Amino acid sequence: MRRIGIDVGGTNTDAVLLAEGRVVHAVKTPTTEDVTTGIVTALGELSAYSEVARGTIDAVVIGTTHFVNAVVQRQGLARVAAIRIGLPAAASLPPFCDWPPDLAELVRGEVVMLEGGHDYDGRPIVPLDETGMRRAARLVRERGVGSVAVAAIFSPIDSSCEERARSILAEECPNATVTLSRDLGRIGLLERENAALLNAALIALARKIVAGFTAAIAETGIDAPLYLTQNDGTVMSAAMATTLPVMTFASGPTNSMRGAAFLSGLADAVVVDVGGTSTDIGQLHHGFPREANSVVEVGGVRTLFRMPDLLSIGLGGGSIVKRDPLGVGPQSVGYRLTREALVFGGNTLTATDAAVAAGIAEIGDARRVADLPRSLARAVLAMTQDRIEDAVDHIKTEAGDVPLIAVGGGAFLIPDRLAGVSRVIRVPYGAHANAVGAAIAQISGETDQIYRGLDRATAIAAAELQARERAVAAGADRDSLETVDIEDMPLAYLLGNALRVRVRVAGEMRAPRATSGRG
Repeated sequence: MRRIGIDVGGTNTDAVLLAEGRVVHAVKTPTTEDVTTGIVTALGELSAYSEVARGTIDAVVIGTTHFVNAVVQRQGLARVAAIRIGLPAAASLPPFCDWPPDLAELVRGEVVMLEGGHDYDGRPIVPLDETGMRRAARLVRERGVGSVAVAAIFSPIDSSCEERARSILAEECPNATVTLSRDLGRIGLLERENAALLNAALIALARKIVAGFTAAIAETGIDAPLYLTQNDGTVMSAAMATTLPVMTFASGPTNSMRGAAFLSGLADAVVVDVGGTSTDIGQLHHGFPREANSVVEVGGVRTLFRMPDLLSIGLGGGSIVKRDPLGVGPQSVGYRLTREALVFGGNTLTATDAAVAAGIAEIGDARRVADLPRSLARAVLAMTQDRIEDAVDHIKTEAGDVPLIAVGGGAFLIPDRLAGVSRVIRVPYGAHANAVGAAIAQISGETDQIYRGLDRATAIAAAELQARERAVAAGADRDSLETVDIEDMPLAYLLGNALRVRVRVAGEMRAPRATSGRG
């Protein structure tokens, strides 16, 4: 297959053409303030190559920071009606109770709590209050709220209450978009509900952004289906991205880790991705990022759905260097690096300038840092080494030395020898690992279910089957599916030999219809 992979970082936007399992061309352009313009520019530069201009492109895969930035920056978010199904058991902590006040003020619309939901073993607590649900749906219509999030107690075990709520909403307010928490989170009501609320607040923006991406691709004459990368190293269709935009959170670092695995051939290693603004450190497990098993905060909101286990530090090629006392970052010139760094004629001393002055990088005009004291440059690099070593030690799960794959445009800041590292591996196209990871991304399916009355092997087999069917429904080629992760936990407090099983599978996307590269 021939794919174009694009990834948007805080400083640069990368694009690559991947054909028959190898990188053919790669470009790097500055990220623009509106992001989409940078994507258009990167696609335009890539399209200058004949293989793109005249060849068949099977898919364009984009990793974007649009949606997580919207939450962090409090921009582009819609008001959401929150419907929680769980009374009388879940009344003490209402929706939005643990949100930062400024974000809650932007997003909180109507809040309705109804009787219903299920217990941890799948038994109904009380029947769903359908009369109250219909009344809530009419209120949503009357108040003109365009997005609704529905969360029921233990809906990952039995989603019937959420499904019925969606049916009633479709009857009473058909123009409203509906997010069900069971599609996003795992067991844990508040965090799963928070993920659904964030998702509902982003749907209108997602439609606008995906339409912009589609127009950008069409503008360059490329005729290929659009996919967006998810935070587990796999992809979803553009249509799915408009309904589940929160699944793109943290997809950038995930793309870099997947790209590092592909370019190095290693399935288990620490990956350090140094960009212009930040450095992300994670650990590969069977070629995929190790997942976080704890609550992850996004914009100050607690969520509990699949996210890579990452450590991010404010260190990158654009990090601003302070001389007295000596400090590197976390402030960065970001996408203005090529205008503000000394080596590019600017007036701001950055980590890139120190690397050029020390002779470990050839970027810009080295003559512009000829007067920079070498002792200062070495001290800056020693400080970056200490921070990277501390971060690697934090992310490791074993005591011995581990291999480290250095990627990203600022990978020159990573020395060849680090404490706790057996070897530092640098790969061709490592500066574009994020876009490579987007291009190779697969399609996944996941299930998190409690089984009763089954032996362990039968329960795991049932969970694998469900995960496989979900992957196929999302567009995966059934024959290529492989099990990526299995986690099972006996539940001693339940009767009937209860076992909670979580399974994730991944496979290649089904081959699309043949299309020409240019329209």
